Amino acid sequence: GPADQNPSSPLNLVGDFGGGGMLMALGICAALYEREQSGKGQVLDVAMVDGAAQLSNFIYGMRSAGAWNEPRGRNLLDGGAHFYTTYECADGGYMAIGAIEPQFYAALLNGLGLDPEALPQQHDRAQWPAMHEKFATVFKSQARAHWEGVFDGTDACASPVLTPEEAYVHPANTERGVFFEREGISQAMPAPRFSRTQSEKPKPAPAAADSDTEAILAEVGLDSDQIAALKSSGALG
Repeated sequence: GPADQNPSSPLNLVGDFGGGGMLMALGICAALYEREQSGKGQVLDVAMVDGAAQLSNFIYGMRSAGAWNEPRGRNLLDGGAHFYTTYECADGGYMAIGAIEPQFYAALLNGLGLDPEALPQQHDRAQWPAMHEKFATVFKSQARAHWEGVFDGTDACASPVLTPEEAYVHPANTERGVFFEREGISQAMPAPRFSRTQSEKPKPAPAAADSDTEAILAEVGLDSDQIAALKSSGALG
């Protein structure tokens, strides 16, 4: 987050989903593949703290190379660079900018109506605060819809910051079919996508948490007597 504010919350994407569930799924796939080679099983030890650290290795590498040594909020990818952050527009909306490569930065400046010859070098860190102010002033001069129109179809790496409701119907998402709706609930399509074995769209959650328990137990091989024993023991609700 910004250097003068509390650290930002990354939702639970880094821990629960990225560092936890995603790496657990990857580990299971790797273990199944290894089993095909060795014929042996093994236990997976998956901790969210390990996964979060693994996802951060890129930043740790930048620190080791001396490319990430400024205070929080003043580095290349944490909002310190004027070309990799968000800006408020005249109507209170926001635009997200990620124009690191020179050709993308040139397209960004062109869309903003700024002359590159009159500006400092892109990676002159001493000039980043002043460039932040310049970019902020330009973006604040027009509504978000204006900037969406300016940058649509360009390589400026500039896009609107969308609410969930806006994301469901944004042309970039509808064209690709990123979301679908079932029984009034919008959610993302399964990913990644496979060319031969397409994933099914997930069904809505059951009304009761254990409504499918017996069917699932039967599917994995338990017979009716075993299921009844589990219920009578109190293991099942």
